[in-house]
Amino acid sequence: MDVCYLLKQYEAGRRSFVGIDLRSADLSGVTLVDVDLTGANLMGANFSRAFLTKVNFSEAFLNWADLSFAKLSDANFNDADLTKANLSGAFLVKANFAKAKLSGAALSHANLRGANLERSNLCGANFMGVNLRNANLSRANLNWSNLSRARLSGANLAGAFLDGVNLKGAFLNGLDLRGVDLSGINLTEARLNSANLAGANLQAANLAAARLHNVILDGANLTASNLTGAVLHRANLNWSDLRKANLSAADLSEANLLGVKIDGAEFANTNLPEHLREYLDLLAASDIAPGAGDRPPLPTHDA
Repeated sequence: MDVCYLLKQYEAGRRSFVGIDLRSADLSGVTLVDVDLTGANLMGANFSRAFLTKVNFSEAFLNWADLSFAKLSDANFNDADLTKANLSGAFLVKANFAKAKLSGAALSHANLRGANLERSNLCGANFMGVNLRNANLSRANLNWSNLSRARLSGANLAGAFLDGVNLKGAFLNGLDLRGVDLSGINLTEARLNSANLAGANLQAANLAAARLHNVILDGANLTASNLTGAVLHRANLNWSDLRKANLSAADLSEANLLGVKIDGAEFANTNLPEHLREYLDLLAASDIAPGAGDRPPLPTHDA
């Protein structure tokens, strides 16, 4: 079926085009609303700036397809193959990508607010500056993807795979990230205000200049992490592990630090709670190196 015939059929009222073959077809700028393209072969097709609201692309082949700046709200991509597809700048509010294959896809600055990406393969995808507010990313594979400057407030990341993900400058305010493994992850300048990272693994993570106001880090592993210039005002760090972490120029004012481990941590020019500053001064005056077995216990606020 060629493009002209499809458009004539659409204008005549036809809406079902299940399994059609439109490989490399030029459909840029077309309007197709509420059309069923289940199982269609659309590899390399050009849908740039097309109006495709409520189109059903489930199980379709869209490898290397161009969907940049297309209007795709409420579109269904369930189990579709979008490997290496270009969805940059696309409007994908409430679109369904459950179990879709999006490895290596370009989605920079796309609007995926409220979209469903449960169990989708997003490995190596480019989400730079994307809007993923309230999106469902549960059990999604985000390994080695680029989420720098992405907006993820309200998103569901339960069970997501996050190895090597880039979250530089990402907006993660208020997210539930309890127990998540973010070891070695780039979170430079990320916004994590009021997020829950209790028990999370942030070993060797880069949190330089991150905003962590009122964050929950109870029992978190922050060993060897980079927190230079980070804002941890009123953060809850009880029983966390900050050994060998770099907190130079960080703001720990009014932070809760009961039971925290600080052996080998760096506190140069750090804004510290008074009880912690007094403790470090005591160690320095007594020539007791942090990490020594006979050092006095870290005092609480009431000490």
